[in-house]
Amino acid sequence: MNDGAALKAALVEAALAQGFDVVGIASTDAAPQAAERLAQFLAEGAHGDMDWMQRTATRRGSPRRLWPEARSIVMLGLNYARDEDPLAMLEQRERGAISVYARRPDYHDVIKPRLRQLAQWLTAQAGGEAKVFVDTAPVMEKPLAGAAGLGWQGKHTNLVSRRFGSWLFLGAIFTTLDLPCDVPEEDHCGTCRACLDNCPTAAFPAPYRLDARRCISYLTIEHKGPIPLELRSAIGNRVYGCDDCLAVCPWNKFAQAGRDAKLAVREELTAPRLVDLVRLDDAQFRTLFARTSIKRTGRDRFVRNVLIAIGNGADPTHATEAERRLKDRSPLVRGAAVWALGRLDRTRLAQRAPTHREAELDAQVQEEWAAALGDGTKAA
Repeated sequence: MNDGAALKAALVEAALAQGFDVVGIASTDAAPQAAERLAQFLAEGAHGDMDWMQRTATRRGSPRRLWPEARSIVMLGLNYARDEDPLAMLEQRERGAISVYARRPDYHDVIKPRLRQLAQWLTAQAGGEAKVFVDTAPVMEKPLAGAAGLGWQGKHTNLVSRRFGSWLFLGAIFTTLDLPCDVPEEDHCGTCRACLDNCPTAAFPAPYRLDARRCISYLTIEHKGPIPLELRSAIGNRVYGCDDCLAVCPWNKFAQAGRDAKLAVREELTAPRLVDLVRLDDAQFRTLFARTSIKRTGRDRFVRNVLIAIGNGADPTHATEAERRLKDRSPLVRGAAVWALGRLDRTRLAQRAPTHREAELDAQVQEEWAAALGDGTKAA
């Protein structure tokens, strides 16, 4: 199959048959501004402790640096929209709010096999070579998806589609073939700033710019240490990720719920009780979140998040759960437990200090005690 237009039409048909909802093609130099924006992001330290972004910056900034032989990039999107309002969970303060994308099987495991099958089909039809990438590789998928016509990067820096709103998983196939490219999508945000104004932690210093250090998704997923004290109250009951900027996008009104059976939501992750989550040990954590993206974060970081949510609630019965975690094996969990118990019952925390504070050897946990009891410097 040598005709470019015919090959592209067949590729689109094959992609839809694999379960993808949208497909577009861009050249490897179609997003030249991406490298400059990445450099600014890193220079400002806005990536926080995501050191891997710094290490892979050269390859991430240019597809040709990643694979010099590549000539075209096939960008694919998979719709994961839901019918219900994902922000409704924020009112159920006794339960943990998990980001919509994470309530289902890990999308990497769903998308990558399909990309491989599609890449094999492409090389069988037209020759050349192909490589597939999903999120974890040093590929700037969002600007490339915009260049391929799948949507545009909104003011919240995420991809927005006129058909699917802010709810697309992305994957990429790099190929040595010269394929006909699509027209980049125009920016349709206009004067709207709903995503910026709805961010609980003011993580957007300007439209189209994100400071990950203030982003709840970063803080609850990527950040390894204690969550900054001044941002904890704004986290509410979000225990993994944050959908606020995505969910308020007006373009979502055109998105129908995703129907992919392999990405079906696990209902037990839609509204889990905080009291159940905070009791998880390592084995229970791995079992509950098997085959989800949450598992990669690890039990300690996750329970840290749950304790922040408990501290932001108003259920005095949760104080007992926070107290139990004062002797957790993880300093990260113990520190969050100090904060949570101090918020729910400061008197009770003071009563436990002679037992737990005096025996504490971790400096950051000691800072939590000092901050919670008001007799020292605030926690990190």
